[in-house]
Amino acid sequence: MSDAQQIHASLEDNVQFVREQLGNSSDIVFKPFAMDEDRAGIDAVVIYTEGLVDSRFVQDFIMDMIMIDRQSKDTTEKSSADNGLIAGSQQLGDFESVFDQLMSGHIILLLEGSAIAYTIEMSSFKDRGVPEATGETVIRGPKEGFSESLRTNTTLIRRKIKNKNLWLETRKIGRVTQTDVSIMYIKGIVNDKVVEEVRERLDRIDIDAILESGYIEELIQDGTYSPFPTMYNTERPDVIAAELLEGKVAILVDGTPHVLVVPALFISFLHSAEDYYQRADISSLLRLLRFVGIFIALLVPALYIAITTYHHEMIPTQLLISLAAQREGIPFPAFIEALMMEAIFEILREAGIRMPKAIGQAVSIVGTLVIGQAAVEAGIVSAAMVIVVSITAISSFVVPSMNMSISIRMLRFPLMGLAASFGLFGIIVGLIALMLHLCSLRTFGIPYMSPFGPFNLADQKDTLFRLPQWAMRSRPRLINQTNMIRGRNPSKGERGRG
Repeated sequence: MSDAQQIHASLEDNVQFVREQLGNSSDIVFKPFAMDEDRAGIDAVVIYTEGLVDSRFVQDFIMDMIMIDRQSKDTTEKSSADNGLIAGSQQLGDFESVFDQLMSGHIILLLEGSAIAYTIEMSSFKDRGVPEATGETVIRGPKEGFSESLRTNTTLIRRKIKNKNLWLETRKIGRVTQTDVSIMYIKGIVNDKVVEEVRERLDRIDIDAILESGYIEELIQDGTYSPFPTMYNTERPDVIAAELLEGKVAILVDGTPHVLVVPALFISFLHSAEDYYQRADISSLLRLLRFVGIFIALLVPALYIAITTYHHEMIPTQLLISLAAQREGIPFPAFIEALMMEAIFEILREAGIRMPKAIGQAVSIVGTLVIGQAAVEAGIVSAAMVIVVSITAISSFVVPSMNMSISIRMLRFPLMGLAASFGLFGIIVGLIALMLHLCSLRTFGIPYMSPFGPFNLADQKDTLFRLPQWAMRSRPRLINQTNMIRGRNPSKGERGRG
């Protein structure tokens, strides 16, 4: 027999079939009861998954069914199967639909003599509620973050955008897991071509399981072989609301607090939610610091290797003497030195993340200090190299997005190799190749480096710098083709009124 078999009129046969197909699983609860007090025996069964449904709701539902059935007999109304309580529910004619609803946390009602099952949504599984966004902390701004519940996440977004044009489409992906995946966008602002592209890519997915949004990201992203992420993810509802208002599409996956956003531009990974809650001048300064930090994290080890290996003339004499004295007795070239220190720091950083919170941070800090000091005293590495690696590691934490931070950490190593092989010339060639690669990437049809390439002067208001809110009255042009204007630009006098 297949799951698509039609429901029988015999209640006993239906219950037996469900038990067999579910392997008599102990968490599938069968609640038989008699609706007709005049007839001996059981004439109805309620089936639900323990843990996904509140058992008190089930008991109340059964009692309501019995009372309605008895009242219908007294008033010669229709039976409870045709009553408003059941008529408002979904009717199912085959067992495949029954199992889908049962596994989704719905109640299934089977009646004697009826070849139709009824499903009533009473999901009540436990979740974390609305936690704090731990991965993207801010000093000023909302602290709430997404949870593992899809419905909680959509509610958090609707609390921020109370508009009838905020549309939500849900589909099930994963032959075994049947995971709910939703796309959310604002009709009238979003680019319809992007929405259609998202639908097509999701519908092409054929896989047995979707356990986290990372599965979806890998299956539908552009630039599969690129070290740069072409889909943005966040656990902050305010960030998703802002992205939707720019005309982007959000992809929510049940079971994960990380929501995907497409299209994702390179500049988006360097912006923080707090940039829009501080004054424009403060936000612009922080963004410039962020860009400086990115260049330090990417280039400083390679520059140190290139200059100390090939370009001694670029170092001031006193500093050159100091570096030469430090490197006296060091058995390794600068490249091997940097490679060892970078690898050790990456190991310590990963160990600090995986360790229990109570000791992880302490072990990573103490381990870094102890190993660095011991390596210098043992003559394995120079003190200058420890400083370079430390500054590089600290600067990598400036990037708000972990995905982009990891990409920069990965690219640091090939640039170090080019610096060791060809000096500054190798670094320049590497940077040119990197820029060509970035400019060749597209994310759901939109150039990845927009609005830098192709250059759009109007969209520079929210890139390296952030203009005041009253000056950002238009949405990004390449992402959004309709409804470009956010609002009226007040005059200087109006802006000062309070």
